[in-house]
Amino acid sequence: MADCSGLVGNGNGQSNGLGQENACATPPTTPSSPTPISRPIGGTLKYKLLHEGDIQVCCLNHARTVISKILSSKFLRRWEPHHIVLADSTIYSTTVRNYQQAGINPLGFMECPIPYNSIEDVYIVSRWDAGQKFCIRILLPTGSVLLQASNIYLRDQWLHSIQWKRTVNKYKKLLRNTKKTEVLIQEIKNLIEMTINTHVQDEDVSQVPLEIVSDILSQNTDVLNSVAHENVIVALAPLLENNQPSPEICAFFSKHCKNSPRSNVVIEMFTPVVQRILKHNMDFGKFPRMRMFVQDYILALNSKLEGIIVVQDFVQRMHGPASTCPHPRVLPNLVSVCLASIYSYFEDRDRCNSKGRSPGVGMLRGIRMEGLLVEEETEIRDEELMMCFVTILKFMAEYDDWLPNLASLLQPIPFPKEALTHERFTIHLKYVIRRFAEDNRCDVHTSVCGVRDGKDGWFNIYCPGGLACDDDGELFSVMMRRLVGCCCRRKKFLQMVCRKLLGPVMLMALRRDSVMMEVSLSMVNLKIVYNHDDRLQVITTLESTPEGRKMYADLCERQIALKELQSKGGPKTLSLPPKSTDADLRQLLNSGSFGNLECLNLAFTHVTSACAETIIRLPNLKYLNLWSTNFGDTGLQLISEHLLKLQVLNLCETTVTDEGLNCLTQIKSLRRLNLNSTQLSALTFVKLKAHLPSLEECDVRYTDAW
Repeated sequence: MADCSGLVGNGNGQSNGLGQENACATPPTTPSSPTPISRPIGGTLKYKLLHEGDIQVCCLNHARTVISKILSSKFLRRWEPHHIVLADSTIYSTTVRNYQQAGINPLGFMECPIPYNSIEDVYIVSRWDAGQKFCIRILLPTGSVLLQASNIYLRDQWLHSIQWKRTVNKYKKLLRNTKKTEVLIQEIKNLIEMTINTHVQDEDVSQVPLEIVSDILSQNTDVLNSVAHENVIVALAPLLENNQPSPEICAFFSKHCKNSPRSNVVIEMFTPVVQRILKHNMDFGKFPRMRMFVQDYILALNSKLEGIIVVQDFVQRMHGPASTCPHPRVLPNLVSVCLASIYSYFEDRDRCNSKGRSPGVGMLRGIRMEGLLVEEETEIRDEELMMCFVTILKFMAEYDDWLPNLASLLQPIPFPKEALTHERFTIHLKYVIRRFAEDNRCDVHTSVCGVRDGKDGWFNIYCPGGLACDDDGELFSVMMRRLVGCCCRRKKFLQMVCRKLLGPVMLMALRRDSVMMEVSLSMVNLKIVYNHDDRLQVITTLESTPEGRKMYADLCERQIALKELQSKGGPKTLSLPPKSTDADLRQLLNSGSFGNLECLNLAFTHVTSACAETIIRLPNLKYLNLWSTNFGDTGLQLISEHLLKLQVLNLCETTVTDEGLNCLTQIKSLRRLNLNSTQLSALTFVKLKAHLPSLEECDVRYTDAW
């Protein structure tokens, strides 16, 4: 210590010091060889870390004269009450500071703080007089500071707290100034060992060493090689059994997972750490590096031989052997990791596409360009990594106790639109949604509906024509069967289906799906289909199959009004849902009376020119929408000969050419014509305007006539 005069000064300018040989009887007379305690005070007793407190203080000089020894004898020794603070780097008295701030010279002890690096030793004074026996001696180069507590427990608490603060301060400076890898590793091990064996028990005891190591790792990442990485991880493992890793340590662990994914350290050392994170973490939004470490750990597991089995075993361990997982935070934390990883993949992919990158184009054209090959391989690898987290969602869906929470977390559809149109993603996710739909619990299977009215849910996404539907409505039928049979607001649910999904329901009923026929019959029975034309279309759809015809006939026996409704004629408007085919249209129009049909909407269906033979049987048709279909010149020539009452025709984004469009001159009643994005030429457009006197509007954008 540079200046310790404040330790020994008294109000009279005389020394308060006592020769070390008189401070206690047991320690030797030289300050270099005190007698520290040889065993832990109180056996295995743990003490809470002290940061500050009230204690009696006495300061002594290393005096050697006879006069100073007499003056510092126990009859003249003076003790002062102080509020001592154990700071990070020094020990100081707030009592003295309060006097100094008030402009008063305290003229007592502890006028100068005591740096930890100036302390030569600290130990218990084992022999003292009866009135002053619970003392600690802090040995300094110029003297000693005696701290006297009121009891033995408090004395030991002060002792271990000072020792802890002093040791931590030493390691902070030592590790920050160490550049040699082997020395750095050894000192980190010593710090961890000291932390584990200390008699101080507090949150800071584990967190402070982790903060020190975090700081060291952030400054010495280039110094540590792969072997040193593993040594640091092995050293940190015991400390992380009951503590969360810091962001810097998580980044360090993530780097090891990426660089050495098949290392045994990943499973042996990281698994307990990851398990603790998933069991206790509350919010990955505040700790993104912790989430990224868990993500990299899972990817490292997946990279091992039989990686997907290793990942499945990991999910099984997180759930536990019992039928119910004892840790409620595991599921939301694991789902959060999966969702973030999936969303990140599609976000990066969309960013690459927006920059004009098109992986795989060179391969399709047979161009073996090295850059494109690397880019394509990277995309394939990234997709496999993304699918790992989709598979984890499947594994979690296998546990019945996790289904309710998993269903509620996925109910708002937390995936980007690009994911819902990704073939592999939707196929694997379909298993999870099917598990929801087949569950008997209302809070599980109702989660496939939107989280609120007006918002689509999985029920809408997997319906025929939906973003993710790739099975002609098989999963949609499963969901419909469970939801219709549920006791929760059945009529309200059917009203939603009628309002939003009437087209897909009729399409599947037309294809003899028993569930959809029952739903159609229920909507007619409960009078949910309010629109007259829609009601007639539902009835016609039911009568288009033998099963539906029998079901409807049984219903008519109970409701005479239905027979009267059908006798009034068919509907005036008809819309087929997306993905309808020529066969669907043919079966529907052949099953009932559509002589009054004036409006037919086939937009975004899979119909072709072959459907024209069915359409020409509608003599009163005035509106025909063929937007984005495979309708071509052959069909256009046929309808031009028969549908002479047609007033509105939409051929936007069809394959028609001038050969078929020239035939439209026969339909003199055409008032509106949409030829947007077709192969219309300027010459044909002039001809159409000249021969169609009633034409009021013609959309020719994105054609040669534009």
